[in-house]
Amino acid sequence: MFKKLILLVFSLVCVTNLHSQKFVPNIPIETFKGTYTTMSKELSDDSYYILSFWATWCVPCINELDALNEVYDELSKDLNFKVYAISTDDARTKRRVRPLVNGKSWKFDVLLDENHDLKRALNISGLPHTIIAKQNEILHRRVGYAPGEELDLLEKLKEYEVE
Repeated sequence: MFKKLILLVFSLVCVTNLHSQKFVPNIPIETFKGTYTTMSKELSDDSYYILSFWATWCVPCINELDALNEVYDELSKDLNFKVYAISTDDARTKRRVRPLVNGKSWKFDVLLDENHDLKRALNISGLPHTIIAKQNEILHRRVGYAPGEELDLLEKLKEYEVE
């Protein structure tokens, strides 16, 4: 009985977190170049955006970003989307971000949410956490990653473009 109660409470918390925010808040965020921008500015055009929240210590996060990088060129020919890899590394691990990103040569922009302001505002508790957004509106969220899920994410994008 106790296990069922714990499972029910956990499920309710997850569902509440997933549906609690409808728009990407206009929060200042650091770019990989060290300047600051706002999420509203970054998400202002008519593209779809994949926002992938990750950290250097999160192996599934790195795997997801590597997989997105592999299919990025091919799919960006057919789909109007951009990817932002948003690092949630704090002051202790932030120094690992630049060497990792430079070594990976990802084709998309990296943003730094060192103080977790954006992560908190979006009620993100687990990594990797991936959001599809358009003009600041959150259309889809997913927590976690398994190989092949990047293709499911891109299928979602295709569905949105057809609508």
